[in-house]
Amino acid sequence: MVNAHPPYMDGCDDILTSLDDSHVLTITINRPKARNALRTQLLHEIAQTLDKATSDDNVRCVVLTGGDKVFAAGADITEMADKTSVGVLQDPRANHWRTIRDFPKPMIAAVNGFCLGGGNELAMHCDILIAGKNAQFGQPEINLGIIPGAGGTQRLTAMIGKSKAMRLVLSGEFLSAEDAERAGLVSEVCEPELTLEKATALARKIASKAPVAARLAKESVLKASDGLLAEGIAFERKAFALLFATDDKSEGVSAFMEKRKPNFKGH
Repeated sequence: MVNAHPPYMDGCDDILTSLDDSHVLTITINRPKARNALRTQLLHEIAQTLDKATSDDNVRCVVLTGGDKVFAAGADITEMADKTSVGVLQDPRANHWRTIRDFPKPMIAAVNGFCLGGGNELAMHCDILIAGKNAQFGQPEINLGIIPGAGGTQRLTAMIGKSKAMRLVLSGEFLSAEDAERAGLVSEVCEPELTLEKATALARKIASKAPVAARLAKESVLKASDGLLAEGIAFERKAFALLFATDDKSEGVSAFMEKRKPNFKGH
């Protein structure tokens, strides 16, 4: 249980944290009314917690979850409404994402419900994904007139291949838990009420292994899949920022907030 131990990180409003006796740190995204939308503060709290856990020998593995209903339905669109290209390039979120990306210890995502946009990018920053049957994955940023901006185009392609990634990114369609498992995005699908339990059991197994070996094993596997990832992510970030100067971005965000279909003009 997340609350069986005292909070690992004090002063957090958007996440719950708990370190158990088996050296497993559980981080639970806790913005249920906003469907766990990833506002800047939330990403800061996750990054701050992982930064602390990096140098804490009591933490050997991390489980990241959004709870029973939703992992994270995407970025907080209200923060995007007035953001400009320059604002995107100067956004502190990029540093938070970098801290999450560079976390050296094994991290498992326990995913239920919507795992979309920034939520899917966050899950893909984890090393293993366990999904409930109700999970849905996707990068629907195209519906806002933008593209994924935290590695979504790059990691998704590396994990499920060009054709499937291209379809999701260009169409905004969702991927079911079963299809995500078949595509290689998810390692296991289970009943939603068992997702956190299974992720925690696996985390405890990993935490029982030699810590240095586990860290080097993670780094070695990532070397096989990263390749030109850093270069691709840098290009993606510039393209993401460029789109914040377009009228279509403004129309896409307005349409989303007004719950209507966008009318894109191509400029």
